[in-house]
Amino acid sequence: MSVLTSFLTGLLFGVGLIVSGMTDPSKVIGFLDLAGAWDPSLAFVMGGAALVGAGGFRLAERRPTSILGGLRQLPGTQGIDARLILGSATFGVGWGLAGFCPGPALVAFGAGYDKAAVFMIAMLAGMVMYEFTERRRMARATDE
Repeated sequence: MSVLTSFLTGLLFGVGLIVSGMTDPSKVIGFLDLAGAWDPSLAFVMGGAALVGAGGFRLAERRPTSILGGLRQLPGTQGIDARLILGSATFGVGWGLAGFCPGPALVAFGAGYDKAAVFMIAMLAGMVMYEFTERRRMARATDE
């Protein structure tokens, strides 16, 4: 049941990304171009997603397990630090340059969009670099 639910949830998410235009880099870049031909339509998509997400987190905070009975995993850290700011800035610059963020890039990659393939390779390389540096940081912390 969990695999089917995961598949259907991912399918719904992917269809939502396509319908909203989030898989079209020119639409995303148009949204980010505040000084030029700004396209505010994605603000409604993000606002709707934020409302749904806020409701989901509210519901999750009240439950000891997930709706399907699995382990509930919520973010533990709520403070703003240099790592959060640097990570957010890196994400934003990548999104602005490529016109993709990870979810829409995966959908566009599945649809055979060449630029999404390049983005996915760069994203995976970034994830590997993060794991490498995080392991080194943790190893240094335990050695001290």
